[in-house]
Amino acid sequence: MTLFTHTPQGLTKISRSDMLIEVMNKIINIIQLVSALALIAAILIQQRGSGLGGVFGGDNSIYRTKRGAEKIIFIATIILAVLFIGASLAAVFLNK
Repeated sequence: MTLFTHTPQGLTKISRSDMLIEVMNKIINIIQLVSALALIAAILIQQRGSGLGGVFGGDNSIYRTKRGAEKIIFIATIILAVLFIGASLAAVFLNK
């Protein structure tokens, strides 16, 4: 099976490995976009710990553990950040 791509000079033959790299590049770009948007949403959803209380002297120095939904969002944020960094590194190494 012969594969072709359109170029300004006309049709050009491409190998299966070049086609596979193109497909993987598109998939990685989609993963980056989705993980970036999800990471932004996860960061914005998280509650702020101190707020404006520290500005006016109201120090909130009580140690508190994350529980329930707050813990799930925190872990999801870490996972999304690792996914985004991994996809970015994969795109860099794929395009070398």
